[in-house]
Amino acid sequence: MKIGLGIGDYSGLQAAPRQLTHQAIRAEELGFSSVWVPQVMGADALTTLVVAGMETKRVDVCTGVVPIQLHHPVALAQQALTVQSIVGGRLNLGIGLSHKPVVEGMWGVPFHKPARRMEEFVFILQDLVEKGYSSFAGDFYRVNATVKVAEATPFPILIAALGDKMLKIAATKAAGTVTWMTGVKTIASHIVPKITRAAQEAGKPSPRIVAGIQVCLTPDVDAARRRASKVFSIYPTLPSYRAMLDIEGAESAGDLVIAGDERAVERQIRAYIDAGATELLAVPVPIGDSREDKMSSLDRTIEFLGSLSSE
Repeated sequence: MKIGLGIGDYSGLQAAPRQLTHQAIRAEELGFSSVWVPQVMGADALTTLVVAGMETKRVDVCTGVVPIQLHHPVALAQQALTVQSIVGGRLNLGIGLSHKPVVEGMWGVPFHKPARRMEEFVFILQDLVEKGYSSFAGDFYRVNATVKVAEATPFPILIAALGDKMLKIAATKAAGTVTWMTGVKTIASHIVPKITRAAQEAGKPSPRIVAGIQVCLTPDVDAARRRASKVFSIYPTLPSYRAMLDIEGAESAGDLVIAGDERAVERQIRAYIDAGATELLAVPVPIGDSREDKMSSLDRTIEFLGSLSSE
């Protein structure tokens, strides 16, 4: 199976950027196909990936995901192509729209026609990444720009797409989607058929479907569910994720956690592949009463996930 490891702020155990580099090195040693760094309230994802990429040789380095409202497409193209050159062609750039309470409440940016903004943004970004230039005039961006970074090659762009409009954009303008808060039922009945159909109708290649999953190797499944519900408590309050949880019939993030012994965890993970996910972004959910206990739980889960990824 193709499994990437989520490192950083996903699991609720804050780590300094230099610690994330150590996690990336370990992920490569354990056989993961990729490492994913989020951009939430902590470290800058692309800057972190520069260092992680310099200290690794094989593993893909991915953002999961960079919100576009904080960047101009030309600036992001320059930054990402620079990273791509430094890491030797292993960058996967995940981008997303974030959420209205964050965009308007924290950043003071209007959350107006978000799908249209993404469509324009990714069109310009793809032009700059693939051709080195873009000439575009739209509702949000007017660009006539050239970007040339020595030894940089084009890289995949993935969109955090969940709704119908965004899935169509991910299928027709990008390499696919990276999801979060999407259970097996949601992947099979909503994500896969809609993004696949949009790609087929546009004559595009089969899209990548990177399913974000929460995982905890433990005999105490209830503890894992409680921990996930606490760490990821914000997500059910956000409309786009709430819609995915409703499709799944889930109340909280804890209802989606993959937990149990080795056999149970492997069975639940493989169900995502059977549902149509092309690869997985595994986010460990560490449990325990102390930080030491949580770190031990984290290590056990990561080692087991690595064994599955290296099959």
